[in-house]
Amino acid sequence: MINDAIKAIQQYYKPMENVVLANQKKVLDAFHFAKVGSHCFNDSTGYAYSDQGRESLEEVYAHVFKAEATLVRPQIASGTHAIALCLSILEPGDQMVSISGTPYDTLQSVIGLKGNSPRSLIKRGIIYDEVSLDGDGSFDLDGISKKITSETKMAIIQRSRGYSWRPSLNISQIAQAISVVKSKNQDCIIFVDNCYGEFVEYYEPLEAGAHLMAGSLIKNPGGTLAISGGYIAGRKDLVSLCAEILTAPSVGDKIGSTFGLTRPLLQGLFLAPHIVGEAVYGAILAAQIFSSKGFDVNPLPDAFRTDIVQAIKFGSREQLLNFCHGIQKAAPIDAHYMPIPSSMPGYDDEVVMAGGTFVQGSTLELSADGPLREPYIGYLQGTMTR
Repeated sequence: MINDAIKAIQQYYKPMENVVLANQKKVLDAFHFAKVGSHCFNDSTGYAYSDQGRESLEEVYAHVFKAEATLVRPQIASGTHAIALCLSILEPGDQMVSISGTPYDTLQSVIGLKGNSPRSLIKRGIIYDEVSLDGDGSFDLDGISKKITSETKMAIIQRSRGYSWRPSLNISQIAQAISVVKSKNQDCIIFVDNCYGEFVEYYEPLEAGAHLMAGSLIKNPGGTLAISGGYIAGRKDLVSLCAEILTAPSVGDKIGSTFGLTRPLLQGLFLAPHIVGEAVYGAILAAQIFSSKGFDVNPLPDAFRTDIVQAIKFGSREQLLNFCHGIQKAAPIDAHYMPIPSSMPGYDDEVVMAGGTFVQGSTLELSADGPLREPYIGYLQGTMTR
């Protein structure tokens, strides 16, 4: 069955090989541009003023993502943390509009759509609105045109599907939506949650017209070697504001040790295009196998890919749990443990997670998870080898 699936998907994966090569060249060019040397691997302590490794790392990221500035730090604890930093540049009375529908679970708590944190955006006086996606999961361009006004301070886009069945949004679609936003308000800040999407296409959201984007280092750009961290990239003035929120006003990005992690962060970024390609291969293979067995999958095996996530609809709690148990058994770490559903911060439902990974929570390594709610969808992502 697997051999048949491997033969069947060769034509579907072929275009991704060119994407991998193009992105590998892009990253290599960035290393050359920043003149990365072995001195960048030196450790720093204390305030870490003039940390050459940190500065080179952020210069490489800026060149890769076509950003005026970046903030790439192990102190950013997760992708949600990176996104929250970006949204925190909003002031009381500012209006933000999610133009890709309701964001995923943990970001709903950040915004204040659920939970009771006194530090949520809504509790701090940010005005929130959203535009639902069309029935086919694409942007509602007319709805966006009506919702964005001269009062809109920020429009936000979630590239990946999150814990939903909707398709992830590709760079071409994002560029169209951004064009509509800019036609209504040239001053509106456009932010993209880029988690799971880095290096899956030739271009990234900033090249589609976004002003700011963020992601996690234990996802795509960390290349499975980053043990923690997140990144923010975009317009210099906006990244500077995020840096001051992370550290302190007037301090910004000038301090912060990388704790000896510069080498694995740089090496992980160098490996990322290749490993992202392997993750996409694994997702296409899973889609082919499960669809051949009658399961609904999203995206389909032959679909255009813009992230590494493969959703599989199981329809029952038992089948979702069995799937996650199987993924855990195939993992190199903790394969002898059984994933048990449990409550997690930011989620209303119990979540089951199969993650026998070298880095806890790494989703570029083979992993699967899903909330224990109808219709019991499993979200598969990552793999380092075929």
